[in-house]
Amino acid sequence: MVANEHLRTVDILSRELILADYRLAWESRQVSLLGRKDVMGGRAKFGIFGDGKEVAQLAAARAFRRGDFRSGYYRDQTFVAALGELTWTAFFAQLYAHPDVVHDPNSAGRQMNGHYATRWLDDNGQWRNQTELYNCASDIAPTAGQIPRSLGLAYASKLYRENPDLHAFTQFSRHGNEVVFATIGDASTSQGMFWETMNAAGVLQVPLLLSVWDDGYGISVPVNLQTTKASISKAMAGFQRDAEDKGFAIFTVNGWDYPALVETFEQAARICRDEHVPVLVHVQELTQPQGHSTSGSHERYKSKDRLAWEAEHDCNRKFRQWLLESGMATTEELDEIELAAVQTAKKARGDAWKAFLESTKSAHEEALALLQQAARNNPKAPELMALREELRRETNPLYKDAVISVKKALRVLRHDHSAGKQALLNWLEQAGQENEDRFSSHLYSESPESPMQVTPLAAQYTDDSPLLDGYLIMQRYFDSLFGRDPRVVAMGEDVGRIGDVNQGFAGLQEKYGKLRITDTGIRETSIIGQGIGLAMRGLRPIAEIQYLDYIFYALATLTDDLATLQYRTKGGQKAPVIVRTRGHRLEGIWHSGSPMGALLNSLRGIHVLVPRNMTQAVGFYNTLIKGDDPALVVECLNGYRLKERLPANLTEFCLPLGIPETLRQGTDVTVVTYGSMCRIVLEAVESLQALGISIEIIDVQSLLPFDRYHHIVESVKKTNRVLFADEDFPGGTTAYMMQQVLEGQNAYRYLDSAPRTLTAKAHRPPYGSDGDYFSKPNVEDVVDIVYEIMHEAEPQRFPALY
Repeated sequence: MVANEHLRTVDILSRELILADYRLAWESRQVSLLGRKDVMGGRAKFGIFGDGKEVAQLAAARAFRRGDFRSGYYRDQTFVAALGELTWTAFFAQLYAHPDVVHDPNSAGRQMNGHYATRWLDDNGQWRNQTELYNCASDIAPTAGQIPRSLGLAYASKLYRENPDLHAFTQFSRHGNEVVFATIGDASTSQGMFWETMNAAGVLQVPLLLSVWDDGYGISVPVNLQTTKASISKAMAGFQRDAEDKGFAIFTVNGWDYPALVETFEQAARICRDEHVPVLVHVQELTQPQGHSTSGSHERYKSKDRLAWEAEHDCNRKFRQWLLESGMATTEELDEIELAAVQTAKKARGDAWKAFLESTKSAHEEALALLQQAARNNPKAPELMALREELRRETNPLYKDAVISVKKALRVLRHDHSAGKQALLNWLEQAGQENEDRFSSHLYSESPESPMQVTPLAAQYTDDSPLLDGYLIMQRYFDSLFGRDPRVVAMGEDVGRIGDVNQGFAGLQEKYGKLRITDTGIRETSIIGQGIGLAMRGLRPIAEIQYLDYIFYALATLTDDLATLQYRTKGGQKAPVIVRTRGHRLEGIWHSGSPMGALLNSLRGIHVLVPRNMTQAVGFYNTLIKGDDPALVVECLNGYRLKERLPANLTEFCLPLGIPETLRQGTDVTVVTYGSMCRIVLEAVESLQALGISIEIIDVQSLLPFDRYHHIVESVKKTNRVLFADEDFPGGTTAYMMQQVLEGQNAYRYLDSAPRTLTAKAHRPPYGSDGDYFSKPNVEDVVDIVYEIMHEAEPQRFPALY
C-alpha cells in the first residue's frame, strides 16, 4: 500500500516509496494472472482485470488525498489497492462472489470482480466521516455509467466551498477541498453520457480530474474507429481552457513513464483542488496483456506487430527498466520484489478460496446430517440416502446445492409426517431467511432513517385555510424547505430564473441564490448524475426532469447507478436524491406523460410516488426529506392551476409510502387508480350513480412501494369486483397493480366478476384534445367499463347500453 499521507509531505519521491510502488505494481499484475486462471479453471464465473494499467494508477493514487473521491470503472484494482481500499484477499473474494461483507466489503459478492466501493455507512446505515476516508463511489459495469455521478461528486466540492452555510458539515467536506478522480477506458468516451458530462463539467467548473486509460482498443475495435482523430485529448481540444475562457486543463502522458505520470497527476490534482478547474489526463500507450476479459483472446484481433509492441511497452517492464537505468535499484533487488509479489498473490488467493469454501461448509454439513436423520427408519431411505450421497460428492458446494438437495428430499417425503421431515422444513425456512439477507437485502434503506420509518402526520386544516392554485402550494412549500435546510439544492432546466415551467420555484432563486437553485442546460442524464453525486456527499438534491417523458434520456443512469446503489453495496452506500418531474394527462406523442410501466421494472430500488395533487406531493416531499432513500415524484401537470386548501402544517405533515387512500366508499365495484386518473374516476361517480352503480375509489398514491398493508383487498372483499385504471399502455401499470392485488393479496378469492383494466391505447396520443380523448381513458370510458362489469353480473338489472 502506498503511504499517501507521507508522500504529500515531501517534494521528491524517496527510493523506498518508489520501490513500494514497484512491489504493488507486480502484486497487482500477479493477482490479474491468477484471477484469469481461476476463471478458466472454473473457480469463478468471469474476470476482468487491470493488468497493463498498474503504473498510471499508482501515479494517480499518489495525488489522491483523504476526503477525495474515485468514481471509476472495472480496471482500477491497482488504484484502489494503492489507496488502501483493497486487499488482495478481498480482490479474490469478490472474484469468487463471497456473499459476506467481511470478506468482500465492496459488494458482498453481488458484483463481478473489479467493482469497488468504500463503505460510507456504518452498520446502522448512518454516514461515516468521508473526509477521513479514501472514497470510492461504487463502480458500475455499464460503459461510461460512472461518469454522470462524477459530475455531482465534484459539484458538491464547489457547493461546499462557495456556500458558507455548508461549512458546518465537516464530515462531508473540508471547505470543498476534495478532488474527484474519475476514470474511464478510452473506448467508453464514445458514449453520449461522457460528452454530455464533459460539457456540463466545463460549464460548472468543478474539480473533476478525469483519467482516460487508452490502450488502443474497445474490445476488438481500434481507437481510430472509436474516436475522432484517434485521440480523446485531440477530440476535446476545443474544451481546452485559455486565459479568457473557462474549460478544461488537458494533459497527455504515456502510461509506462513513471516519473512523468507522477508529475502529471500531481500537477493535475493541484489545478483541480486549488482552482476548481476540470482536468483531462489522457494516459496513452497503455497495454492490455491478457486482453479485454476472460471471455476471449486478444490474439484474434491484434496483429503480431501490435502484440510485440505491447510486450515491449508493458508498463511494469518499462518501470523496471527505468529503475535499473536510473540506478534506483539493482537487478537482484527487483527480482526479489517480483518473486515476493508472486508469493503474496498466491497466499491471498489461497486464503480467499479457503474462506469461501468455509462459508458454505456449515450449510452443507447440516443438510447432510438432516438428510441422514430423515432417512433413519424411513421406507424412503434409499432415495434419501442417494440424495445425500449426491450432495456429499459436490467438490465445491454452494448454498444452492444444499437447498436443492433438501427440496428434493421434501418432495420424496411429501406424504410423510416424521420428525425428520419437520427438521428439514425448519432448516429450509432458516436457510431461506439467511439467503434472503445474503442475496436480496438492502434494495432500499434498512436504516432508522428509511422513509418507510417516518411517522405519518395528517394534513391539518382550519376554517381559515385558504384555497390556492396548486403551484402556489408548491411554491410556499419549497420556500420553507430551502429556508430551513441548507443541504437542499435544486437543479434542472428552467428551475431557476423563471421558477420552473409551472412556477413551483417562482422567485426562489432570487431569494436563495444560484448555488441553491440552479438552471442547467438541456442534459437530463447529467442532471441526474449531478443529483446522485451530491446526495452521495451528504447533500439533499432535488433533480428536476422537466417532463416525465424526458426521463428516458436519463434512464440508464437511474436504473444502473441510482436504483442499484444500496443493493450492490449491501447497504454500504446511499444517495437519497429526489427526482422531481410532472406527467399524466399531457397531450402529444412525446408529451403523453404516463409511461409508468416502463419505469416500474427499471427503477426497483427507487421509490416511485404518484400524488394526485400538489398537497399530496408536499406530504411525500416532507417524508422523503426525512428519509434516506432515492425517489421519483411525478406531479400532475394539469393540477397546478386547480384549487387546493393550504394545510396549516404544510411543512410538517408526512404521507406514508405505500399506503393507499380510499377517496370514496362504494359497494359494487372497487376502482384502483392514481394520479390524474383520480379526478377522471371521481367525475364518473355521478353518471354511475344515476345508473344505480356505487363505486369505491382507491388512490394507490405510491407504486413503489405498493399497498404495504393490503388495504385494497379489504375493499375487494366488500365489492367482489375490481377495475384497475390508469393512463399507461395496456399491460403496463394496471397489470402490475393487478398482480400485486390478485396474486400478492390473494384478492382473486373474493371476486365474483373477472378483474378488468382500463388503460390508454397501445399508441401514444396524437396532439389535440380529440386525440387525447380518444387515446386515453375518459369519464365515458370509466362509466362504460364499470357498467359492463355490472351487466355481466346482473344483465337483467343492467341491460346492455350499446
